[in-house]
Amino acid sequence: MNRQSGSLQRTPRLYVPASLASGAAVVLKDQQAHYLLHVMRLQRGATFRLFNGADGEWLAEIIATGKRDLTLRCDRKLRDASPLPDIDYLFAPLKHARLDYMAQKATEMGAGRLRPVITRRTIAERINIDRLRSNVIEAAEQCNLVGLPEVLEPQPLDNLLSGWDRPRQLVWCDETGAPKSPLAVLERLQPGPMAVLVGPEGGFTSEEQGLLRAQDFVHAISLGPRVIRADTAAVAALALVQAVLGDWR
Repeated sequence: MNRQSGSLQRTPRLYVPASLASGAAVVLKDQQAHYLLHVMRLQRGATFRLFNGADGEWLAEIIATGKRDLTLRCDRKLRDASPLPDIDYLFAPLKHARLDYMAQKATEMGAGRLRPVITRRTIAERINIDRLRSNVIEAAEQCNLVGLPEVLEPQPLDNLLSGWDRPRQLVWCDETGAPKSPLAVLERLQPGPMAVLVGPEGGFTSEEQGLLRAQDFVHAISLGPRVIRADTAAVAALALVQAVLGDWR
């Protein structure tokens, strides 16, 4: 957990898409402005920590307010931006609240990219990419993250594998037939670009399993003897990879 001085730690954090630099003015409108002006009832002089995923974290102050917007000024940089671990999290999309949870937890666990994968048993008929990004932003705001994972468009599993970036190792959470010790598998891999794949609730079909096993960049691991939900698997798998090959080492 990142620690800052007590006063700064209690200063609210906001994600903004605008560029951040010393003296830069940031105008907030729509939902953000409405919440700050009419729900929190903030006035000129209130301070925030701002970040955009690229320019670090800045301390900013409200310098002007209107009925539907407000303006903040960046006063000083608190932290530099730092790259996220080069770990892609690949997942078969879930429905609504559980997908929200999964996106938030994958962000907290340090995934650098979130990549929806369409499988034969994917249960979500449509994927709201904007909603995924909103959950990523919410998790980053609440967990003191300066970096922001990228959210990619959905891609069918077979297309994903055929166009794979070969130096990137893919750790597949295999519910059938994987070695009992995931650590033994992971410890044989070299640190570098990684990806973690968790399948749909109904599991991969036998054809999909065969396709995965045929790839030399795919490494199957088990997540233990108990049946766990796909959103729980996200946390378990990313924790293992971060501990052995990521930035927890």
